[in-house]
Amino acid sequence: MIPYGRQDVTPDDIQAVIDVLQSDWLTTGPAVDRLEQRLQEAIGGTPVLAVTSGTAALHVAYAAAGIGPGDEIITPPITFIATQATAVALGATVVFADVSRDTANIDPVAVEAAIGPRTKAIVAVDFAGHPADLDALSRIAQKHGLLLIEDAAHSLGSTYRGRQVGSMADITTFSFYPTKNITTAEGGAVAVRDPAMFERARLFARQGIVRDPSRLVAKDEGPWHQEVHHFGLNYRLPDVLAVLGESQIQRLAEFKEKRQRIKSTYDQCLQGQAEFVLPTQRDDVDPVWHLYPLRVPAAKRRRVFEALRETGIGVQVNYLPAYWHPAFKDLGYSQGLCPNAEEYYLREISLPIYSRLSEQEQEYVVSSLLNAIEE
Repeated sequence: MIPYGRQDVTPDDIQAVIDVLQSDWLTTGPAVDRLEQRLQEAIGGTPVLAVTSGTAALHVAYAAAGIGPGDEIITPPITFIATQATAVALGATVVFADVSRDTANIDPVAVEAAIGPRTKAIVAVDFAGHPADLDALSRIAQKHGLLLIEDAAHSLGSTYRGRQVGSMADITTFSFYPTKNITTAEGGAVAVRDPAMFERARLFARQGIVRDPSRLVAKDEGPWHQEVHHFGLNYRLPDVLAVLGESQIQRLAEFKEKRQRIKSTYDQCLQGQAEFVLPTQRDDVDPVWHLYPLRVPAAKRRRVFEALRETGIGVQVNYLPAYWHPAFKDLGYSQGLCPNAEEYYLREISLPIYSRLSEQEQEYVVSSLLNAIEE
């Protein structure tokens, strides 16, 4: 099976993990500190907090932003459901804004139309690695006194108008799942520009534990004393995983170049095929292509999907519009909210793209796809 995505782990990565396993630190320690520093450097200097997953990163981001009952967040429906589920877990209400037809990223015009008196944050998702229209969204957020949160699970290493993803939004979240641009096996990170908000993120992800003597309520309990002022959760990334990410991030530019080359080859091979809509790259972005989201005729999508799976090609569909999930239907959401997103979903199929995909494998994917579409 040729998967739609997979990790690229080298002997150096493996040795780094072995070294940690033979050290005194397995849980959160010096490797986490080093990974956070490397991530901060890679995204242009925004402070970074490593956590256990991309989902945890979103949960921490919303908690740091103070999002809770009575608040609304505006999100696109084309994303993994964690973008919304973590806000709902904090008691917030999700308002869906439609996507742009070309990128499947949230449409700034739809965002502004969705803003209401309870809106607290705009949540942009960099679908497939292509950054959202961050300047337009920032202007809207500033105009209405809102936070801009960027779900960059797909886009570590991408740039928007010459600026690194992670340096522009108030809060940016990343995922290091095995199919992502770098991996820690399971893991994620939160980049937070405001120092006070960063401290709230850190406390929430570290069970709310306060050790700073100047901040303790009880002053005379002894040097062992620690307190919890606000409840948090254990989202600490262990060193044994962080060191894999530390090793991987040194190859981020290499991963980016390989993914871009694969995307370019697909484009060249599939250009001119009337039944396909190829992924868009706007002129002001330089993406790390996490996905290759091809659009095929909706009436043929399932047949093409099944035919490719039968030939050993692990294509995927990304994503079911979030409000189509039964969990959102149970909350009163219905189909038809975001017509562009729904049309995009009905046609989308993700072709394999990862750094170790060989030219021969890519040729096989293309030939199998052309055969499948013609059947």
